[in-house]
Amino acid sequence: MAVAGTLYTYPENWRAFKALIAAQYSGAKIRVLSSPPHFHFGQTNKTPEFLKKFPVGKVPAFEGDDGFCVFESNAIAYYVSNDELRGATKETAAEIVQWVNFADSDIVPPASTWVFPTLGIMHYNKQATEFAKEEVKRVLGILDCHLKTQTFLVGERISLADITVVCTLLWLYKQVLEPAFRQPYVNVNRWFVTCLNQPQFKAVLGDVKLCEKMAQFDAKKFAENQPKKDTPKKEKPTKEEKKQEKKEEKKPAPEEELDECDQALAAEPKSKDPFAHLPKSPFIMDEFKRKYSNEDTLTVALPHFWEHFDKEGWSIWYAEYRFPEELTQTFMSCNLITGMFQRLDKLRKNAFASVILFGTNNDSSISGVWVFRGQELAFPLSPDWQVDYESYTWRKLDSDSEECKTLVKEYFMWEGDFKHVGKSFNQGKIFK
Repeated sequence: MAVAGTLYTYPENWRAFKALIAAQYSGAKIRVLSSPPHFHFGQTNKTPEFLKKFPVGKVPAFEGDDGFCVFESNAIAYYVSNDELRGATKETAAEIVQWVNFADSDIVPPASTWVFPTLGIMHYNKQATEFAKEEVKRVLGILDCHLKTQTFLVGERISLADITVVCTLLWLYKQVLEPAFRQPYVNVNRWFVTCLNQPQFKAVLGDVKLCEKMAQFDAKKFAENQPKKDTPKKEKPTKEEKKQEKKEEKKPAPEEELDECDQALAAEPKSKDPFAHLPKSPFIMDEFKRKYSNEDTLTVALPHFWEHFDKEGWSIWYAEYRFPEELTQTFMSCNLITGMFQRLDKLRKNAFASVILFGTNNDSSISGVWVFRGQELAFPLSPDWQVDYESYTWRKLDSDSEECKTLVKEYFMWEGDFKHVGKSFNQGKIFK
């Protein structure tokens, strides 16, 4: 007997498409609730009734007519599929799970980083986007090589592997994979279009128009998508209220809204600014960070940095992780960098860094270039900043030297020979 039930989601949710396409193949009967009054995303999924069935409050979420409830898009797609889509043998099923996991771990992160800013969902970060593009090329290369001798990802019929990977690539193909970018991946393009042309895919996705020109970050759309603060309409005061207002002392004007870093500082008991003893510097770090985040690193950000850098008020340091032999899986090594950055949140106003992981699993190293306010390492200035820095060796660089200029260029751009490292670039993190 075919599965029947209700899928809760929001409109055009690519994750929900996986289950809907699978249902087209298996014959599962799915009712979709994606808009008011039946389902209001952000409200309905936060109610006690919804959370009782789906504790994490995420969508898509599926409720069977028999009362069975399941969340997470891959689990839902698996549940509404048939044996042919899931894999008839243990080996085939394992291969299908392999590609489903590949989609989540290798495609979703760079696709989101690159595509979301073009949809106004996320702010644009140039360095992260450039890295995401390279990751997308890597992923497409893997798929292209595999599909060179395969009609579909697993076997000779469409499976959950194809459904999942197509849906994960969907917004890339719609928004940013313009003809020149996707042209080298002939086998992927052939397979992708073949899947889209299947009646079961068309029934859910309709006619998909492939990207003709790479979409760019839309600052206006991003601003429009930000939550607006409700300003309640002021009612006309009565005579009594006017009299009361006159009696009350005039309240000071509200303070200017604080950014995240200042909010963290304001929440703490007032303490002495660790950098208060330093004279004012003409180098405005925030200006450089804006250039670095939003404009070309080589032609705009780096020239700005060197033109305005104040070597009396700031210093540049090279750091290297002391224990490379302890680094195993690269994702765990990246977590070391991320964790350090998170613990240094209150240092952001007075520092900038590019830290890079080089090498591969069980053969990697971590090093980076840091810029600090003042001439000494900033970490000893606050107990909160001292957790991680002793795990690194620190060397102050001469900002006028060629070595310094080369290191700054290579680490800020994530490009170059990195002759001092001896390993290939893996991935980088920016502290700003």
